[in-house]
Amino acid sequence: MNVTVSFEKDLTVLTPIGPRLDAVHTLGFKEQMRKAISDTSGPLMLDLKMVEFLDSSGLGAIVAMSRVLGSERRLDIRSLNPLVQRVFTLTQMDKVFRICATANLS
Repeated sequence: MNVTVSFEKDLTVLTPIGPRLDAVHTLGFKEQMRKAISDTSGPLMLDLKMVEFLDSSGLGAIVAMSRVLGSERRLDIRSLNPLVQRVFTLTQMDKVFRICATANLS
């Protein structure tokens, strides 16, 4: 799975390109995320606007990337569709990550 990298002010935005973040795609996702993390600094925003389906493997990959960042860097998440939001809510990951509805962080 490819992940595009863009910048908004001091924020690095990582956008997975593809409708599924599942067991089939997590290895590529984690590789792309590790590269983006090592090539940038400061807070990160994971924009899931293209992700229509997220399973436990995909969620685990997001958590793993958060751990790679450690406490020095923040990973926020935005643009969850209702199905993906439900996964975050059911697993209570919506209490672990800061989730923004849109690009506006206010």
